[in-house]
Amino acid sequence: MAKINLLPWREEQRAEKTKQFGLSAALTALFGAAIVYGGMQFANGKIDHQEARNNYLQTEIDKLKKDLKEIEELESTKANLLARMDIIQELQTRRPQVVHTFQELAERVPDGVFLESMKQTADVLAFEGKADSNARVSTLMRNLGASDWFKQPGLELIESKNKDDGISSFKLRLSQSVAPSADQTDK
Repeated sequence: MAKINLLPWREEQRAEKTKQFGLSAALTALFGAAIVYGGMQFANGKIDHQEARNNYLQTEIDKLKKDLKEIEELESTKANLLARMDIIQELQTRRPQVVHTFQELAERVPDGVFLESMKQTADVLAFEGKADSNARVSTLMRNLGASDWFKQPGLELIESKNKDDGISSFKLRLSQSVAPSADQTDK
């Protein structure tokens, strides 16, 4: 006798295929979700790493800015100190100038000339005095012009108030030179 299968085998087969499809769809979705989750974690890790690098760089930049500010302050302090050193050096250079000025005046003022006042403004000296004659004032100017410590003597005024006594009043201006070199001072 022939066997006839009356059971709903096609429906069971269809149910089995549906079940397998659902299982493979779920596994594919799960695999896809795992890939997406892994990709997101990888991207977040890269972002966190880059943010850490950015924070490190920003910290280093802040340190450098602080160092630059300190360097600028040091440069300013250095400039101030150099300016002070220049002033001190200039004062040191000019310190013996007063002594040389009076020494030169004592040596170069001829007999018959009397200096009554001396005024210094910067490097310009102004003298007022009296002389026995105009020739003595001329000699004073030549003597001062020959000095290494003075330059450009100029007579501003010479007058005789009383013609009988021959005494002339004069005003004289000259510039002070910077200290001559060591060879000149050893003369």
